[in-house]
Amino acid sequence: MKAVVYTQHGLPAEHPDSLVDLDQPTPEPASRDLLVKIDAIAVNPVDTKVRMGSPTEAPRVLGWDAVGTVEAVGDHVSLFAPGDKVFYAGSIARPGAYAQYALVDERLAGRKPASLSDAQAAALPLTSLTAWELLFDRLGVAEHAGSGDALLIVGAAGGVGSMLTQLASRLTKLRVIGTASRPETREWVQALGAHDVIDHSRPLLEGLRHIGSPQVRYVASLTQTDLHYPQLVEALAPQGRLGVIDDPDTLDAMPLKRKSISLHWELMFTRSLFETADMVRQHEILNRVSALIDDGTLRTTMADHFGTINAKNLRRAHALIESGRARGKIVLEGF
Repeated sequence: MKAVVYTQHGLPAEHPDSLVDLDQPTPEPASRDLLVKIDAIAVNPVDTKVRMGSPTEAPRVLGWDAVGTVEAVGDHVSLFAPGDKVFYAGSIARPGAYAQYALVDERLAGRKPASLSDAQAAALPLTSLTAWELLFDRLGVAEHAGSGDALLIVGAAGGVGSMLTQLASRLTKLRVIGTASRPETREWVQALGAHDVIDHSRPLLEGLRHIGSPQVRYVASLTQTDLHYPQLVEALAPQGRLGVIDDPDTLDAMPLKRKSISLHWELMFTRSLFETADMVRQHEILNRVSALIDDGTLRTTMADHFGTINAKNLRRAHALIESGRARGKIVLEGF
């Protein structure tokens, strides 16, 4: 099968050897695996972080956002059958979806939204799971609750922020405050349902005061947590909740003590890495997201289509993500 791999970590995205085309054996499904023929993929910051920072002894396939058709199933599969269309993010401990075929545990896959194209659906799994788990599982916000409280989303125009903005504005009663620094990203966040948008290139506290919300009960810090951390602590109300997904060099929890602020980490891969007893929850979340897409509650966050799946186009996608100027999701489709 065709695949796109990296063999040397740390190369700039523009380097011709940072990602290369390669033929590999088609994998075989076992136990609860689905063998999925890949139709479309999306690119995430985690793809670039692994390529840059994780040495590999053998060619490694990246890519943890996919839409495809189930070609074959393992002996213990019960949730899907050959011919089903699925979308998933999968496990970072296994080869990804920059390939014509990939394996995924059925408990990590959902039914593709019927109303979306393959490319539109590929934009959704990883960010939907991350946003859903962060909002409902980690921060503990209940659906249809939160009246009178506010959620500040730092980095609301990115992939996770684009889904989190939609989920919070449509499924809860929270006042949703997103951050974005450019006119086009501000418009994007507003269109996704944010009640207010402030500029994270300026002091966050100044922006919050300007919109009449100097304190918030919830913060979702999706990017540059170490840069904004002192302001986030000050902006959080006593007994507030801080959720983090990025990779600050350090994070001192002591400033949270005085206000009894709770700190919550979200890593979408935790359930699959540790094969937790509730791993099937990702299947359930994706099916719920699929239904919310099909009934018009949520929309795809696809922003750019970079053409067919090959090393050249994926290098372009990685470069855009690493520039920090991407909004929404970058997708590729077909081989």
